[in-house]
Amino acid sequence: MPSNDSTFRPAFTLMSGRVLAFAVTFLTPVLLVRVFSQAEFGTYKQFTLVAYTLYLIGQLGLAECLFYFVPANPQGSSKYALNSLLMLGLSGMVCLAGLMLTSSFIADRMRNPALAHYTPIMGFFVLFMLMGTVLEITMIARKRYRLAAVTYVVSDVLRMVCLVVPAFVTRSLEWALIGSVIFLFLRVCAIFPYFRHEFGGALRLDKALLKAQWAYALPFSLSVVVQVIQSNYHQYAVAFSFDAATFAIYSVGCLQVPLVDFMATPASNVMMVRMAEDIRDGHARRLLPIWHDTTRKLALLFFPFVGLLVANAYHLITFLFTANYAASVPIFMVWSLSILASAFQTDGVLRVFAEMRFLFATNVVRLAAVVLLMGFFLSHFHLMGAVLITILGIVIAKVMVLVRMRKLLNTSFSELLPWKNLGGILLVAMLAALPALIVNAKLAASALVVLPVAGLAYVITYGTLVLVSGLLSEGERAKINRSLYVWNRRSPEAGREAGL
Repeated sequence: MPSNDSTFRPAFTLMSGRVLAFAVTFLTPVLLVRVFSQAEFGTYKQFTLVAYTLYLIGQLGLAECLFYFVPANPQGSSKYALNSLLMLGLSGMVCLAGLMLTSSFIADRMRNPALAHYTPIMGFFVLFMLMGTVLEITMIARKRYRLAAVTYVVSDVLRMVCLVVPAFVTRSLEWALIGSVIFLFLRVCAIFPYFRHEFGGALRLDKALLKAQWAYALPFSLSVVVQVIQSNYHQYAVAFSFDAATFAIYSVGCLQVPLVDFMATPASNVMMVRMAEDIRDGHARRLLPIWHDTTRKLALLFFPFVGLLVANAYHLITFLFTANYAASVPIFMVWSLSILASAFQTDGVLRVFAEMRFLFATNVVRLAAVVLLMGFFLSHFHLMGAVLITILGIVIAKVMVLVRMRKLLNTSFSELLPWKNLGGILLVAMLAALPALIVNAKLAASALVVLPVAGLAYVITYGTLVLVSGLLSEGERAKINRSLYVWNRRSPEAGREAGL
């Protein structure tokens, strides 16, 4: 199994694969909103809301537990992976049966009778998506970072093609969703040749190891169930209270930018693998630097990303989803603040220490706060209230986990986070928004012109401020200088070769 001593370098390998597919996958709702009516698009968003809720709950921690068991016991990797695949298939069958039996109930609760027609498709969608989860996770846990990155790219591109092409050809939401199910089935088929290539003839179900997996996964799955419910509760509250068209407005405002997950998840996964190895080898002192490095670098990415989204919110939403969704802009601006929390991959640290009970308790507290206060916030702030209480719940959970992490990492609150770096990055990200705001206010042009100009103004300002403020380490500065040096050398050489 290949080795890699760097924490963030393999994460960047995984990020690069996801980012390459970001432009394609991000276009999916942008294209669909131009094919379907607002009510049909709302139905599509309700379909994905229910399907992904079941997908996250149905994993039961059996896929994510591979990040814990495979680095700790590489010799049992094949057994752990096959155990997870088979159990996820069983879980998917249960979800399929449940959806078939409750289709009318789901449609009634969503105030959308049309949704009942799509629940059989949803069942197979969830089944194959659950089984396919082990593909990239096994690759990452085995440190096949480049292969995982390529798989992410191919999967995300094919996922979009299989959904959007049928939508444009048939103008039918049903055929678009069937196309997605076909793609997910092909992903499951691809797992078996990969397992044979990776593990050879060592594939077999191991009941003893499965018991250990369940012992780890069950407490984790309880935590995930609560986390999924509290993360999506605001959307269900809106879906239960308003019609499909209003839900479409809200769901666009709560736009999930895939780029955030593409960056945060690989960083957290690699952090977990490295921490698990250091704990196994008795190097507890290395854990805090790994946590600091991951947090600081994610903050360098996410803090300015939030500033960029907020500064360009109106032109971005109306350009992507047309002026019909202008009411989504204020919701989107506030919702974008939730991305700041993605810099702090606290759950990954708890999972490394197998702190499943505390993770569960944290999510219960967060869910209780959201459920108890949702009615008040909705009645006083309308759709915006659902966003505000959800963000408050995120803050409560992060603070609780950071308090617990102080003990796990045996450190003080002053050393728990790279406070100085985080404060500097936040200030720079805020200052960089000023030129972008001026461009948006003063430039009388279409969004197609304003967005790139304002975005470039933000990026240049942020990059300049980061370089002059000392927020980068010496090694990072040296790497940038080397890259610029190589680029400057290649440019004249390329010119001479071209006869310029």
